[in-house]
Amino acid sequence: MIEVRGLTKQFGRTLAVNDASFDVSDGAIFCLLGPNGSGKTTTLKMLAGLVRPTVGSIMVNRHPVTGDALEAKREMSYLPQQVAFPESLTAREILHYFARLRGIEDLAVEKALESSGLAGVATRSVGEFSGGMIQRLGLAVITMPNTPILLLDEPTASLDPEGVVQFRNFILDQKQLGKTIIFSTHLLAEAERLADVVAIYLGGRLVTLQTSDQLRSEASAFQTMEDFYLHYVGSEK
Repeated sequence: MIEVRGLTKQFGRTLAVNDASFDVSDGAIFCLLGPNGSGKTTTLKMLAGLVRPTVGSIMVNRHPVTGDALEAKREMSYLPQQVAFPESLTAREILHYFARLRGIEDLAVEKALESSGLAGVATRSVGEFSGGMIQRLGLAVITMPNTPILLLDEPTASLDPEGVVQFRNFILDQKQLGKTIIFSTHLLAEAERLADVVAIYLGGRLVTLQTSDQLRSEASAFQTMEDFYLHYVGSEK
């Protein structure tokens, strides 16, 4: 269980996240939905312990993320929106590097290559990879430690249609394994298709929190999902 209470982050005069509170149940797929600059990435970075909140608290399985957060961080793996690896290294070399950092056995490297569909290109340098292949390598890195919680920032942003389908399958496979997944997106279709619960962010505020069934029910009053999204954008102006 992840518990977020009064989460606020201010950068100078900019209020990036303003008093957000929510819970994420074990094994749930939780989506942060909103336009660019709405506070999604800052929220994910605070959940991951990479950015310290100005105000508020985050508890991961009863462990605080702020302060001495080692126990909480052991529960999570984080994939940033922009994934980059040294282009001269191979996929296998990169996974071995991260395995050593996390104290993971070498056997996990081969398993990660297989599950990500990269076993056939494991000896190719990353500089030869497409954007979709790099994203798959990033997913392999974060699943290798077998943490119960995955944090994914705009994971479909650089993917082609085939890559988006593969990502959806990945998410559903991870849920079947009992993982808790929090991902951000600005695409209504991804939230509606994958999430159990959706938190809509606008201007740094969490304006509504809905289950996927509630989201579909409310969206049915609009001609398109885009109209539904613009309804919330307009309500903040």
